Amino acid sequence: MRGGNHLIRDISWEVELDERWVILGPNGAGKTTLLNLASGRMHPTRGRVHVLGERLGRVDLAELRTRIGLASAGLAESLPPDETAFDVVLTASWSVVGRYREQYDDLDAGRARALLDQFGVGHLAERRFGTLSEGERKRTLIARALMTDPELLLLDEPAAGLDLGAREDLVRRLSELALDPDAPALVLVTHHVEEIPPGFTHVLLLREGGVVAAGLLDDTLTAANLSKTFDLPLKLTRTEDRWTARA
Repeated sequence: MRGGNHLIRDISWEVELDERWVILGPNGAGKTTLLNLASGRMHPTRGRVHVLGERLGRVDLAELRTRIGLASAGLAESLPPDETAFDVVLTASWSVVGRYREQYDDLDAGRARALLDQFGVGHLAERRFGTLSEGERKRTLIARALMTDPELLLLDEPAAGLDLGAREDLVRRLSELALDPDAPALVLVTHHVEEIPPGFTHVLLLREGGVVAAGLLDDTLTAANLSKTFDLPLKLTRTEDRWTARA
């Protein structure tokens, strides 16, 4: 609750470790609030939140956050623009923003470079974060989120602001991650069904802080549910494993 208003309400939601969830909804639906609760960066004023078996309010948040990977616009804004892409990823090992006097071993350095390579930005390792394109920053942030080998990966609008080519490249890479049986549980927030990567299994539809529908993606992502979520008559089409919506 903020300013007497409920940001989210009456939500009962559970994510299993082998599931890949997408959260869909318009602006103000409560998507980012829910992600902040799931990442331990916000506490509920009512109700209970358990993350990776730990109840918020009764757990060491510093320890819990090492088990969670988060990529968000807020994190991007907190990163020093003159930090190299390599150090942006590497410093996640200590859960810090900006390299100072921490010591990193060869294993950490090797993992950071491998993750940058995995998301197609390995050749930009020595480039300053502030000089990267929007798409390059987004991929660097996801590499950072995976640095600690988390049990839960939270992605807040990772394709926002990307051009078509950058979006499609990111969707492809996230699909590869989603289809990897060794990947962590995934939760991706978006406004657009076009940004849902193949391999995602479940969807949570939110409107005005409440749940419109939740469940298996194939069963729950329907034109009726999507229209109710966005308060607009929508047609939903599926081509292979990609979705499109229009009025």
